Amino acid sequence: MTIAGWLAVPEEARAELIGGRLVYQGMPGPRHGRAQLGAGSRLRDPYDRKPGGAGRPGGWWLSQEVDMYIGGIGCRPDLVGWRRDRFPRLPEPDARGVVTGVPDWICEVLSPSTRQTDWGSKRLAYHQAGVPFYWLLDPESETLTVLHRAEQGYLVVLVAGKDEAVRAPPFDAVEIVVGEMLGEEREEPESETPVPSAPTEDG
Repeated sequence: MTIAGWLAVPEEARAELIGGRLVYQGMPGPRHGRAQLGAGSRLRDPYDRKPGGAGRPGGWWLSQEVDMYIGGIGCRPDLVGWRRDRFPRLPEPDARGVVTGVPDWICEVLSPSTRQTDWGSKRLAYHQAGVPFYWLLDPESETLTVLHRAEQGYLVVLVAGKDEAVRAPPFDAVEIVVGEMLGEEREEPESETPVPSAPTEDG
């Protein structure tokens, strides 16, 4: 199967080109979608912008489900990011219709139909391509696993459950609760009930 053949497959078929053959993913369920949306939204505000700003370090281009050809596979990661100091402009598809600029971070949201591929052939391909950080967000076990690239393979540098607030590299400048990335609603601080002022002599 060629890249052109892969790209000709309707997007709703959710196919990726791995090992020279098409690998089909199941349609994502609501939990997968909420995790993808939750992680993207929690990272976008502080990071998907020019560098600088209190509590908003910026310096990244973030996107989702980009058609890419890296590490010998045609893939469509759930979330992907490039450092702006490496890519002054947002990477664009080449003449074939795929982005080849190697990301600095990839996040895959695990599901029953993708778990084996995300942990297996895609992990190996991302390592081969030189992707420094690889996240695996698992709605089923309600965990985040952070892998950091070393010469011999990816090393696990963080595993955290949904109730944990983490500084997960490469986005360790801002603390984020794992559950919020999984799509749980953020708890807003309770507003204090105003205390009535004491009556004056005039009324």
